[in-house]
Amino acid sequence: MERTATAGPSGPPAPSGRPLPPDAAVDESADGGAAVAGVPVQVSQALYGMPQQRARGAVLGGGRAEPARSARPAAGIRGLRGLRPWRLLPSPTGTPFTFGYAALLAVTSLVARYADPVVVDALYQSSSTDVAHLVRAPLLVLPASALWIAGGVVSAYSLCFLLVLTALERRIGGLRTAGVFLFGHVLATLATEVPVGLAVLAGRLPGSSAHRLDYGISFGVAASLGALAGLLTPWLRWPLLTVFVGMLAQDLVAFDDPMTSCGHLIAVGLGVATWPVIRRWRRARLAESATAPGTA
Repeated sequence: MERTATAGPSGPPAPSGRPLPPDAAVDESADGGAAVAGVPVQVSQALYGMPQQRARGAVLGGGRAEPARSARPAAGIRGLRGLRPWRLLPSPTGTPFTFGYAALLAVTSLVARYADPVVVDALYQSSSTDVAHLVRAPLLVLPASALWIAGGVVSAYSLCFLLVLTALERRIGGLRTAGVFLFGHVLATLATEVPVGLAVLAGRLPGSSAHRLDYGISFGVAASLGALAGLLTPWLRWPLLTVFVGMLAQDLVAFDDPMTSCGHLIAVGLGVATWPVIRRWRRARLAESATAPGTA
């Protein structure tokens, strides 16, 4: 029920809730308010004796309207503030797996660049995933072959490694990213080397094919890129896959290194095959972030 002011013998009430002296001047305004000694009083909006809050566009003293203020910044400013290009690269706290792996690859690249060539060749041979080494020590050479970058840090796969694994780890976490990388690296290696070993046994290939030098991170990177594509929006996913697969197909047509080119295509297919799993991992990670302490 709205209260209305009623003038009595003691005079109208003051803004503070105390009665005015009988000789106080009261002016009635057109909007239903009252002005006592030049002070606006919104009688119909608040209880007597209660301080009144100023609303948006309220009338200030002297008849000047207060402009409404927006609590949110402009859309363009919000977009600029949302840009964080440094998140494209790994960090020790945000992406510890990618950061640590990149540091390890930087060390091995320096060894390959500056160490004695005889020592480097021996390291490559002991880390190679050719048929002969896979038969003798598969558990050693499979992880060891992923410690080297074919072509060094200046190769395209080194930059692709940083961008792809950083983006994937920020979405599904470090351990899961390591699992996707090893999944593609190991299976693509076996898918290319096992047929070579069978062909050597069948006499279709010479025995030297079993000692072919094979190492590098490219299979794991290709699988990680295929997996990451499943977490991107369609307008980015399909152009990325089209360009990458097109480059790999071009290498295969050139027939410079058909076994490696086939391995890259197989690795991308393995990454695409993980889409149902990594999408569940992504939803689980978002749920964990939503329930973590300190999240809004």
